[in-house]
Amino acid sequence: MTERTTAVLIERLGKPEVLVQREIPLGDPGTGEVHLEIEAAGVNFADLAMRMGLYTTVPPRPFSPGFEVAGRIARVGPGVEDWKVGDRAVALIRYGGYARDVIIPATQLFPYPASFEPTEAAAVPVVFLTAWVCLFEAGNAREGETVLVLGAGGGVGTAAVQLAVRHGLRVIGTAGTPEKRAFVTDELRADACFDSRGDWAPDVERHVGPRGLDLALDPVGGKGTKAIRDMLAPLGRLVLYGLSAAMPSRKRSWPRAIMAYLRTPRIHPVTLIEPNIGIFGVHLLHLGPKEFRVLPPALEEIYGGLETGELRPIVDSVFPLTRDGAVEAHRRLHARQNLGKVVLSAAL
Repeated sequence: MTERTTAVLIERLGKPEVLVQREIPLGDPGTGEVHLEIEAAGVNFADLAMRMGLYTTVPPRPFSPGFEVAGRIARVGPGVEDWKVGDRAVALIRYGGYARDVIIPATQLFPYPASFEPTEAAAVPVVFLTAWVCLFEAGNAREGETVLVLGAGGGVGTAAVQLAVRHGLRVIGTAGTPEKRAFVTDELRADACFDSRGDWAPDVERHVGPRGLDLALDPVGGKGTKAIRDMLAPLGRLVLYGLSAAMPSRKRSWPRAIMAYLRTPRIHPVTLIEPNIGIFGVHLLHLGPKEFRVLPPALEEIYGGLETGELRPIVDSVFPLTRDGAVEAHRRLHARQNLGKVVLSAAL
């Protein structure tokens, strides 16, 4: 008899309410694969983009979104030696995370500390590893440098601020509410945090002075990207990892998306030579097998910092791992209400 599981699916594009809950076939783990019973799933901005048809690398509909999950191994396939039934793990996946079960390659699993709840564990991999790759792999951040983190109150933003501060960088952020800005400076120890809903560029420019920025992390795009480029110091680096300016509300707006794209500057390589600056793009789940090898040691160091309390998962809110829970989670992210990570839990 074919096993089945329950999943939240995208069957058609639109507002959060288009999400549906269905029973789907599960199958058996093949060679090198495991069956993971999902206890919690992280919700990311890219999930919203998938639902709205603004994300390019998706399977044919219907499919379940969800890049990161935490759970327990229920079955192991042939050839799996490092994992056994009952082990707890987090996993990075391209899609399929809004489900009660998933079959995935064992190479995509990572252990997490026994002291963590599943909701905390699921709040870590995508945001902290994205921040890590942006800062230290693409951005080559060095102690003493000045880094600007746009969206510092979000999931990746709160992770990036913590990692940057821990590694001795001077951190400046932007965030959309006074509460978020106070959290970024008072709790996460950023040097300053300015209003992302206003014209933050003059504030940042005054704060950093004539030297400019050594590094900037930009998930927003649009006209802010040009402002950052103009503030980069010699040998400064801009790391782009999103275009959230294209998706301001629950409903897809092609004019808004096109305007955000057009406002993001077209950059010719020759224009980078005189100012001595570099620009990098990051998509965590599009790393190749060779580059993917940087993630396990990075995640080990991240979880080590989380265990000692030097770092912490910033969990904004937890919703049930159901269709209704996913709808509410998406609404919260659309409204930019979250401070840190939004998570779905099978225990609710």
